[in-house]
Amino acid sequence: MTDILPVEADGTLERLATAALWADAEDAALVVRRLADPPEGRAWTVLATPDRDGVVFTSIGADGAGHIDLIAVDPAARGRGIGRALVGAAEEWMRAHGAAEARFAGNPPCYAWPGIDVRYTPAACLAESLGYEQYRVAWNMTADLPARYDEAEHEADLAKLAAAGVTVAAAPAGNRGVVAAFVREQWNDKWAWEAEQATGLHYAFRDGASRDGEILGFAAWGARPLWFGPMGTAAAARGLGVGRVLLRRCLAEQAAAGQASAQIGWVGPLRFYSRAVGARAERVFWLYRRALG
Repeated sequence: MTDILPVEADGTLERLATAALWADAEDAALVVRRLADPPEGRAWTVLATPDRDGVVFTSIGADGAGHIDLIAVDPAARGRGIGRALVGAAEEWMRAHGAAEARFAGNPPCYAWPGIDVRYTPAACLAESLGYEQYRVAWNMTADLPARYDEAEHEADLAKLAAAGVTVAAAPAGNRGVVAAFVREQWNDKWAWEAEQATGLHYAFRDGASRDGEILGFAAWGARPLWFGPMGTAAAARGLGVGRVLLRRCLAEQAAAGQASAQIGWVGPLRFYSRAVGARAERVFWLYRRALG
């Protein structure tokens, strides 16, 4: 097997990912660009074969674990051991950066997928053949666009927010510091980074027309290209319908951008999204890990 070498993420790798990742062909190039622009301070690299018929993106998580963020092999080059060689090279890089564990799992906040989509059977077989063990299952939900929901319920939510003095607005790129600070305080740095990087960010606030009032909730889309999330509502605003309104605003924006459907990534509350916009559980991901000797 030829050497696996560090390379720059470029159009060639975007085309390789598009050809190899059949279930993600629509946004594979965007995912490559996203992974190549991670949060400041993240240790990461791109390794590829000399002929660029195989590539792996790998990084170190905040907890010190190594992550295989994306692996792709040209369909015409499969069966030659390229995938195995790419994983081996990624593991060597992880060891050199102090990782004691390797994972086929997303490295939030800048990730491609939660884990291996179960439809990519060869990738799951590769992980298991190399001694990786499945330790978690994650899933996405799919919402058709334009989103389907009860118009009367939506109007009631808007009326309830208005009666409580709550306003909803979009936070433009480059002017998201206040919302990001709210997200960081209420949840974590990872979500705050996603809120700042997102294509669209919507939020709810109370106290008149001032956008510096009390922020109650947020919802974002496009931090992971084309996907919805993250979103959150402060405890003080639960029961007002803030989450439903913000979710629907984001999905309407995604529909206006030309998307026929939206992936709601790494979902927790199935019932909320099912009831709010008719979303259905669809993509399933297996997360794998193994100790690095």
